[in-house]
Amino acid sequence: MTFELLFTPRADSDLTDLESNPAKKSVLKAVQKTLGLMETNLRHPSLQTHEFSSLKGPKNEKIFESYAQNKTPGAYRVFWYYGPDKKQITIVAIVQHP
Repeated sequence: MTFELLFTPRADSDLTDLESNPAKKSVLKAVQKTLGLMETNLRHPSLQTHEFSSLKGPKNEKIFESYAQNKTPGAYRVFWYYGPDKKQITIVAIVQHP
């Protein structure tokens, strides 16, 4: 199943910041790979997708976390939820793991 990715203003800003920062080129590449996998294969093992229970979407949707990087200090994560329509995923934020 393929998904259409939608971006909140926050996620759009996060991605734009990565694109405009030459020092984050490798991070951008990892995030782009993650987004590509999310469109086509949410069960890919490298995503290590899991529910992020401390957050909820605007309509109380479950928020999920997928890995863009792993075993890296300040590794980047993509937070998202299903919807608003079928075959759509809304990207909430693209941020460094705390």
